[in-house]
Amino acid sequence: MNIQNIYQLYMISSGIETNSKKVKKGSIFIALKGRNFDGNQFANEAILNGAILAIVDDKDDKRVFFCKKIVHVDNTLYFLQKLAMYHRYQLRHIPIIAITGSNGKTTTKELTKAILSRKYERVHSTKNNFNNHIGIPLTILSMPINTQISVMEIGANHEKEIDKMCSIIQPDYGYITNFGKAHLEGFKNIEGIIRGKLELYNFLKKNKKVVFVNGDDPIQLNKSIGMKRYVFSGKKKDKSDVKIKYLWEGYNLKSTLDIENMRISSSLIGNYNLYNIASAISIGKYFKVSLEKIKKAVEEYIPKNHRSQILNKKNIKIIIDCYNANPTSMIKALTFFNDHVKGNKIAILGDMLELGFYSNHEHEKIIFFIEKSNINITFLIGDIFFNTNLKTSQKIKKFINKKKFIEWFKKHSFQKIDYILIKGSRKGSLESLIDLI
Repeated sequence: MNIQNIYQLYMISSGIETNSKKVKKGSIFIALKGRNFDGNQFANEAILNGAILAIVDDKDDKRVFFCKKIVHVDNTLYFLQKLAMYHRYQLRHIPIIAITGSNGKTTTKELTKAILSRKYERVHSTKNNFNNHIGIPLTILSMPINTQISVMEIGANHEKEIDKMCSIIQPDYGYITNFGKAHLEGFKNIEGIIRGKLELYNFLKKNKKVVFVNGDDPIQLNKSIGMKRYVFSGKKKDKSDVKIKYLWEGYNLKSTLDIENMRISSSLIGNYNLYNIASAISIGKYFKVSLEKIKKAVEEYIPKNHRSQILNKKNIKIIIDCYNANPTSMIKALTFFNDHVKGNKIAILGDMLELGFYSNHEHEKIIFFIEKSNINITFLIGDIFFNTNLKTSQKIKKFINKKKFIEWFKKHSFQKIDYILIKGSRKGSLESLIDLI
């Protein structure tokens, strides 16, 4: 069976599945491998569960019985990516906006989708965190043939990854949210991060496509010279296509912007979200969504997945920003919490992961910031924070894991608390602490 034959089956199937237990009747199962799993072992199960085809890459595995519904390929991951590229070529008329960056990718993608949906009936986008070498081809393959426009998120933890993902997505438009200290273990240093993110620019420039540029970011402005670009800015207004005035409603903790004499207030918490909102607004304007519809989309957007959310519980405002964390996003969240939030404040912070050589240093920098802040008490959770050179104090307390923190927290009471900030890497699952409050 060649790629064309399998693609024809895919087009009449109920979709692609990589988990044999989630196989639907009529789907195609692709047996991927990971550190702790081997999908080849479950090809039979997938067929029995209703898959019309199982793609495997282990010819020697005796657990895979020989039948016409099982097809062997050299590498199932490469096959998945190749199938996605074939599908994208068939749908090459559909415009795709690719969004990458160190922080704010998902928020920007969700806001952009919300705005574009006010004009287009069929907007496709990345679901959940399907933004890596497996998630992106699955996202492409989930794109219906009647899609009008798509917004896709690209995540990366090393150089050349975004370049590879662009070869699959073939984006027509692109935007980089920022260049921050994320995935330092893979990128090695901030220069590696910048080079990695700029792979999106390289693809767009080579293919004469359009880039959306934050004109207040000197790297974006400089590196996009000579490209087809659409610029938004709050500072360089004479050189921008979209002129924005950034405001801040501190009392309501709302991110607010003025554009063409129209005020737009978002439910997103933190002034660090202003650029995320501005970029989505600018993309909407480029695609000629009316400003009135843009305003309605932004103001009705409610953040999900524990990203910049605020929850009221027992007269305490809990700021939940614990979908993920890196040194840049952590400092931005703490700076906002320190400078703009008034009252008695507690911060609960989890380890920041994938920092490699820089891990201890970056965690210590967070602690130094906290020591000088006006945050009343900060709880640090995780073995990285726990093993930093810091003794516990009245202001900072550290716990090797979440279980130890919960045990301590249940035995102590606090005076009136007005605000709590919860932030940490996804693996820490700090959102589970909300029930404790």
